[in-house]
Amino acid sequence: MKVLFIGGTGNISSAVSKLAVSQGIDLYHLNRGLSKLYIPGVKTISGDISNPASVFDELSRHHWDVVVNWVAFNENDIIRDIQLFKGRTKQYIFISSASVYQRPLTHPVVTESTPLCNPFWEYSRNKIACEDKLTQAYRLEGFPMTIVRPSLTYNTVIPIAIGGFDEFTTADRILKGKKIIVHGDGKSLWTVTSADDFAVGFLGLLGNIQSIGHAFHITSDEILTWDQIHLILASALGKQANVVHIPSDLICRFDNSYTGTLIGDKAESVIFDNSKIKMFVPGFRAVVPFSEGIKKTLAWFDANPGKKFINPKTNETMDKIIDAYEKVFPE
Repeated sequence: MKVLFIGGTGNISSAVSKLAVSQGIDLYHLNRGLSKLYIPGVKTISGDISNPASVFDELSRHHWDVVVNWVAFNENDIIRDIQLFKGRTKQYIFISSASVYQRPLTHPVVTESTPLCNPFWEYSRNKIACEDKLTQAYRLEGFPMTIVRPSLTYNTVIPIAIGGFDEFTTADRILKGKKIIVHGDGKSLWTVTSADDFAVGFLGLLGNIQSIGHAFHITSDEILTWDQIHLILASALGKQANVVHIPSDLICRFDNSYTGTLIGDKAESVIFDNSKIKMFVPGFRAVVPFSEGIKKTLAWFDANPGKKFINPKTNETMDKIIDAYEKVFPE
């Protein structure tokens, strides 16, 4: 199977790339060559997809079984890709986001038929617009699309709402015994997914003709509270978490950049029903518990200390929020 990943060296896509190569997939990456990650067996096409004229000649030499765009974020990206790959691929997979699902939820169990509506986060609305454009192209032109919606999938990031993901800030605070923020009362439910588990479900969709025209989310079935997620992280660091619970709306008043990721995503309980991906990919089963997966992620940070970005702005914001909250609600 000849597959093109647009991107391919990111938090999720690097794990998928490694598994794809191990399974004998003829995998190409189209990227700008900025990542230092080398994945043996991957063939690289150097170019910038945001400048389609610069890659058209090279791409026109190929016909793909599958094209996956890991870095499409708005409707214009999709319009460009349809023009580039119509008639040149048997399947096009768009990486959307589980944050496209209805917020606030009217039912906590999320299936692929849960309405798509997120008035709180522009990122999610843009992903919905991408999905709408692809659905229209499938219905009207037969464009062979499949949509995949990851949710807080981790590999080289720490999957928490504040001071994590592309930061090491909260992990550093735990190591130093400082107070950390857990949004809400810490009791709302969430699912974090190892990229290694995600990769198994995802690869089962490549070249799967029955998946064309469908959307899927791929997550773990392990359900944790946000308190548990932070306590497991602290345990993996060999420390205890000094948690302060702060209401999500108060956090957003101090820093409205959290409105999308909290009010528009992680502030309420979500339970993902993975029946559909298991039906289409019978071999898929998430087997990596967070208590084990986060150890692998932390080992990656230790091996790449330059990636331990400790954000002074995040530290300042956390200290300010905690100080203000504890003045009103002292311990």
